[in-house]
Amino acid sequence: MNNTKYVFVTGGVTSSLGKGIVAASLAKLLQERGYSVTIQKLDPYINIDPGTLNPYEHGECYVTDDGAETDLDLGHYERFLNIPTSQANNVTTGRIYQSVINKERKGEFLGKTVQVIPHITDEIKHRIQILGNTGEFDIVITEIGGTVGDIESLPYVEAVRQLQWELGEENAIIIHLTLVPYLAAAGELKTKPTQHSVKMLMQSGVDPDVLVCRTEHELSDDIKRKLALFCNVKKENVIQSLDAETIYDVPNLMFKEGLDRVVLEKLQLSTEKQPALIEWNDFVQKHKNPKNEIEIGLIGKYVELHDSYKSITEAFIHAGSSNETKVNVRWIHSEELTPENIIEKLEGVNGVLVAPGFGDRGIEGKISAVQYARENNIPFFGICLGMQMAVIEFSRNVLGLEKANSTEMNRKTPHPVINLMEEQKEVTEKGGTMRLGAWDCELTENSKVYEAYKTTKISERHRHRYEFNNDYKEQIENAGMKATGINPDTGLVEIIELPSHPWFVGVQYHPEYKSTVLNPHPLFVSFIKAALQQSKK
Repeated sequence: MNNTKYVFVTGGVTSSLGKGIVAASLAKLLQERGYSVTIQKLDPYINIDPGTLNPYEHGECYVTDDGAETDLDLGHYERFLNIPTSQANNVTTGRIYQSVINKERKGEFLGKTVQVIPHITDEIKHRIQILGNTGEFDIVITEIGGTVGDIESLPYVEAVRQLQWELGEENAIIIHLTLVPYLAAAGELKTKPTQHSVKMLMQSGVDPDVLVCRTEHELSDDIKRKLALFCNVKKENVIQSLDAETIYDVPNLMFKEGLDRVVLEKLQLSTEKQPALIEWNDFVQKHKNPKNEIEIGLIGKYVELHDSYKSITEAFIHAGSSNETKVNVRWIHSEELTPENIIEKLEGVNGVLVAPGFGDRGIEGKISAVQYARENNIPFFGICLGMQMAVIEFSRNVLGLEKANSTEMNRKTPHPVINLMEEQKEVTEKGGTMRLGAWDCELTENSKVYEAYKTTKISERHRHRYEFNNDYKEQIENAGMKATGINPDTGLVEIIELPSHPWFVGVQYHPEYKSTVLNPHPLFVSFIKAALQQSKK
C-alpha cells in the first residue's frame, strides 16, 4: 500500500509571489522533521521543456543529473533540500499533450474521442504520482505554475480536484499562495484580492486548506480572522509570509508561522520531531555576518535579467558564506566590452567569471575579459562557453593563431580550436538534443581543480554542443595551458587551467547546478577564496 501524501501549491492574484521558495521552505522543514520529501513543478506552457526558451523569457534553464532541461525552480528545490531532482520533477503542458497525442496515434484509446477530461487530466494525475509511486517519499509537494484563473492552468487545477477526491482529504491538501497588498494612500492592507483569488479557486471545485499570504506588513488578528471567514479556512491556517531579507530566511519564517505543523496536522502525520535547522542557520548566520567583502565581474550577455544566471549567483552566496565573505556581483554586458574600455569596466574587480551562453553575440567582449584576467593575474573562472572563450583567447594571443575561433561563431575559421562534438553533427532538432546531464571526469593531481575537489574522479552536469578540439591539445599544452580534467570515455577535455596564474580555471560543464546550501560547490569555494586573497593584495 502506497502511503505517500501530496501537497499542492497554487498561486493567485499575481505571478512571482515565490511559490517555489515557499514550497522549498516547507519541504526543508518537513525534511528536518524526519520525512523524506521531494518537490515537482507543473509548468502550463506548451514548450516540451525550457531548453529552447530564451533566458530573457524564462531565466536560466536548469539541468538535472539525468539530463532533463527544467525550470529554474528545480534549482531552488535542490539547493534547499540537498537532494537531486530528475526528469519526473518537472512536467510541462507540452509534454502532457505530446504523450496523449502519441498514445492516440498508437490507437491506445481504442476509438474513443480524446478530450481534456478525462485523457489530459488522467495524464497529469499519472505524472503527479510518478514520484509518489516510487515508494521513496513520504510527501510529494507539487507546485503548479502560473496563477489561478489562467486558461492554461485549468486542466492542472481540475486534475488536483480529482486527485484530492480520489486520495482523500487527509492524503492531499492544497496551499494557496496569494497577495495581501498594502495601499499607502488608504494606509491599510487589503484582503479583497485574496478573497477573489480563493473564490476563483473554489469555482474550479478546489477549496484551499491553507492560505499563505505574501505581505509587506504584519497581518493583524482581525485580518487573519476576516480571511479565514471569507475564504473558508481555519484562522491558524492563515499564514503570513513577510518580505524576507534573503530567500534563505524563509524556512525560519515559515516555521515561526507554523506552516509545517499545520500541513502535518492536515495530513494526519506526527509533529513530534521539531526541525533543528542547525547547519542551515549556521550558513544563514555566516551569510548575514560576513568578515570580508569582494567584487566579482560577471560577464554575460543576458545580464539585464539576473535570473538568467540564478544558479551562479546562488553558488556565489554558498561559497561566500563558507569563506565568510560577501560576494558583490558587478554585472557586465559582454556586448559593451571592448579592448578600449576593458580597464574602465573591470578595474577593481577581485575575480572575473565568464558565463555560459550560446551564439556569437558579445563573444569578442568575453574574449577581452579573459585576456584582461589572464594578463593581470586576476582570478578567472570560465563556465561552458566561458571555458571555450579562454581557449580561443589563449590560442589567439599566446599561440599566435590570430583567427582561432569556435565553429559555432565562424564555420570557416582556419583554427577551429573549439569544434562541434562528433555526436552533434547529425542533429537537426534543437530541443533536448545537446550533451546533457551528468558525465564523469578524471582530474590531474597537483592541479587547482584537484586541490578544490580533493579527488581524481568527479561527475558534473553538462549542457553544450561544442567541445575543445583535441587536434590542438598538444600545441596548447606546450604553450602553458593544461588540460587538467578529461572525460575517461571520450577523451573530451573538460577542464583547462594555467598553472602559471594565481587561479585560472575553465570548465566545460556547469558546476553551479550542483551547489547547495549544505554543500557549496568546491570550485566556487576555491574561486572565491582566490578572489579574497587577490583583494587583500
